[in-house]
Amino acid sequence: MKNNGVNLGDLLKEKGQIFDKMIEDVYISDLKPNDNKEIEGKVLSKRLQTTKDGKEFLLFTIGDKSGTLRAIDWFNARENSEKINIGDIIRVKGKIVVFESRLQLNVEKNYEIYKLNENEINPEKFIKTSSKNIQQLKNELFSIIDSINNEYIKELLKYIFIKDKKFADSFSYAPAAINVHHAYKHGLLEHTIDVAKLCNGIANNYKNLVNKDILIAGALLHDIGKTKEYKITPSGIEKTDEGELIGHIAIGIHMVSDYAKKISNFPKHILNEILHMIASHHGELEWGSPIVPKTIEAFILHFADNLSSKVEQVRSHIEESNNEHWTDYHKNLGRKIKITKTEDK
Repeated sequence: MKNNGVNLGDLLKEKGQIFDKMIEDVYISDLKPNDNKEIEGKVLSKRLQTTKDGKEFLLFTIGDKSGTLRAIDWFNARENSEKINIGDIIRVKGKIVVFESRLQLNVEKNYEIYKLNENEINPEKFIKTSSKNIQQLKNELFSIIDSINNEYIKELLKYIFIKDKKFADSFSYAPAAINVHHAYKHGLLEHTIDVAKLCNGIANNYKNLVNKDILIAGALLHDIGKTKEYKITPSGIEKTDEGELIGHIAIGIHMVSDYAKKISNFPKHILNEILHMIASHHGELEWGSPIVPKTIEAFILHFADNLSSKVEQVRSHIEESNNEHWTDYHKNLGRKIKITKTEDK
């Protein structure tokens, strides 16, 4: 499959001439009440609605890597609704007000929302990156692989993450999701190391019950299909055609099966254990797994994966909140989160 990743350095260099002509970069996190500014954002949602007296208005949400902003257009609702779609990067101007304890942009009268072309988009504005030290994460990955005792599993992991340079680069660069958790450049590497370390700790607590080598292999390999499921574009993270049609679980099973063929006499029973962990790591059929966990290692991987995801969602939701004591309601977590600092506990 063609590598759909984007090198931000090259992209910025190619399009530097265009950025010079753009409006001043204004990030959503910098906006304050009473600001009247022209800003750019990715359309995250939109609804054309009608008041009780029949007046149409357009309610939409835009975002950049610093946060999200609700916006409302009372003047050209239908025209602008037909002009923009979810996923578009748009330019819009209006006044920032506070509504229901949140910042909101009221679109300026007679302002025509403008949809940016790809060569007008500054990718640095819409693509987050991991806050972790990437080389340190890579070193942790190599250390985890070195800790494996089973020579077949160690050779498989070394082939995938070290010898296959092309894959190793794409794995290091890839996001772990579009918007749920670790949804940024290098997010997949960060999430994978997090899950492997959780699995390692749990395995040490159940030494006589768990095959640690198989568990760690499953932890490192459970999401490798995401290297082909997602692509990074100037406007953010999107699904590839392969990701939409097949999904990362099936892609990952095919990838690991193919890699195992390159290892001489790789034991079939070990491969089946690892493939089962990839297939079942979402935990439930309704959560996207084609099969539920049926080994203790698969159970542990599922809960470690879920814990890594949930903790990252809580962390990022608190970080992005402008509130003082409680965050706004989080749809995926199904609750508000209490905002506390380590020194408060």
